[in-house]
This record gives sequence, C-alpha cells and structure tokens, in this order.
Amino acid sequence: MYSYDKVLPIGSVVLLKNANKRLMIIGYQRKKADGDDKIYDYCGCLYPEGYTSPKDTAIFDHEQIERIISIGLQNAAQIEFSEKLKGIIAQREGKQ
Repeated sequence: MYSYDKVLPIGSVVLLKNANKRLMIIGYQRKKADGDDKIYDYCGCLYPEGYTSPKDTAIFDHEQIERIISIGLQNAAQIEFSEKLKGIIAQREGKQ
C-alpha cells in the first residue's frame, strides 16, 4: 500500500493546522532562505491563486498538515520518484 508519509504528490492541496488558506504542494525538501539548516518536507503556494512570487510560498512539514483536500497526480513516475525520495529522507534522518 502506498503511504503519503512526507511525500504527497506535487499538486496536492492541503490545509495546515491553525490556517485559513489552502496550500498546493509545489516542491520537496526545502530550507528557509535565512540560512537555517532545517529541511522542511514541502514547499507550497496559495491555492487557488498558484505561484505568484517567492515571498508568497510556504515551507512546512508533513506533521503540520491538518487535512488533505486533494491528492495530486499519481502515476508510475510519481510513485517511483516518491519511493526514491523516501529513501533519501530515511538516510538523512538516520532511519536506514
């Protein structure tokens, strides 16, 4: 069975805890521009507005998601990519 732990497909729309606006996932494994070394699970843009500028994007962790509104495209390429990304995350977190 496919797990969405830290790897929702690009295009998925989520609502974060204590948030009013939905976000669409547009990328993975991002750091803040301020030099902080923490790597966040996702980056996203406002939904339905879409990407408008770097200042209007958010970075967040899977645990911050309150609700998954819609799941992005899933096909063989996406599933293969997600499995590779899960392996990279597990190595970085020392779980493998």
